[in-house]
Amino acid sequence: MTRVWKWNRPVTVREVLEDLQKERSIAYTTVMTVLDNLHQKGWVRREAEGRAYRYEAVSTRAAYAAALMNDAWSQSDNAAAALVAFFGMMSEEQRQALTDAVRIVQLPESPAGENPGSAEDGSGR
Repeated sequence: MTRVWKWNRPVTVREVLEDLQKERSIAYTTVMTVLDNLHQKGWVRREAEGRAYRYEAVSTRAAYAAALMNDAWSQSDNAAAALVAFFGMMSEEQRQALTDAVRIVQLPESPAGENPGSAEDGSGR
């Protein structure tokens, strides 16, 4: 998947093979089998091109990572404690990325137009 995500375009078995062979010896049939398995599991889609296929990722690497985090978080019996522990493991760079992401998402306000957890006096602090 790393190679498919890296190129962000449909790839052939031959392209992945040639890239992997820069680092180690690997057989064409091994790469073909892995890409076929990824297709059967729904990770990549493929389109025939002559006698071969072009494989393309179904989702982005970021979406995959988000799904993994969501799955792990949903298995916790205390979501708040899991988040606190997770945030405690983050590097400063990761915390900055989280701050940037929250700023981008702009969590929706509650139905009454108040921020959750705001003071009873309505000051929002």
